[in-house]
This record gives sequence, C-alpha cells and structure tokens, in this order.
Amino acid sequence: MTSHVTTHVLDATTGVPAAGVGVTLSRVEGETATVLASGVTDDDGRNRQLGPERLEPGVYRMSFATGEYFAARGVATFYPSVNIDFLVEEGRAHYHVPCLLSPFAYSTYRGS
Repeated sequence: MTSHVTTHVLDATTGVPAAGVGVTLSRVEGETATVLASGVTDDDGRNRQLGPERLEPGVYRMSFATGEYFAARGVATFYPSVNIDFLVEEGRAHYHVPCLLSPFAYSTYRGS
C-alpha cells in the first residue's frame, strides 16, 4: 500500500537522497496541528508509507526534521525544521510533496 501522501527528500549539498530525515504528517485546523503519522526517509530519501490510504479534504502539514539530519552529519543549518502546508482536495488520488534541502535554503513543488 502507498499512502495518500508521499515525499522524496534530496540533499542539495551532497547531490544525493537525504536518508534518515524524520517526517511528520499533520492535519491543520486553525491554530491546531494534529499529528497523523510520522516516519523517516529511506535510503533513496523517500517515504511512501506516511499516513493513511485516504485523507479528507483540508489543510495538511508535512514537517521535516532538518536540524537533526544536518546535525548528524556535523553540518550547521539555519532551519531546525521545514514545514510545508498543502491543501488536499476531494477526488485527488495521490499527493507527492518533495523537498530539496541545503543547510541554508530549501525548496518544494507539487510533485506527481
């Protein structure tokens, strides 16, 4: 089973997948974020099992433990975590939320 939402994290400083990054999926309602699932990226920098098969429409947050990832490599970073909020719409079968990391920048896009 692949969950409704997946991620792929790449380390731009090394040019390789970011293995071992902690990832948390939360549902956001107003000021409250309720954790639904958590895990880590695999050797290819991916997490395909984050959360349920289906998510209800609404706002969700994917949080990446970037500070821990870089600290384990002895690299200083400006971002202790990266939080990406995204909207789940009715009828969409899958959401892929990739993240490209470096110690002092990050980027994301709507994946497929």
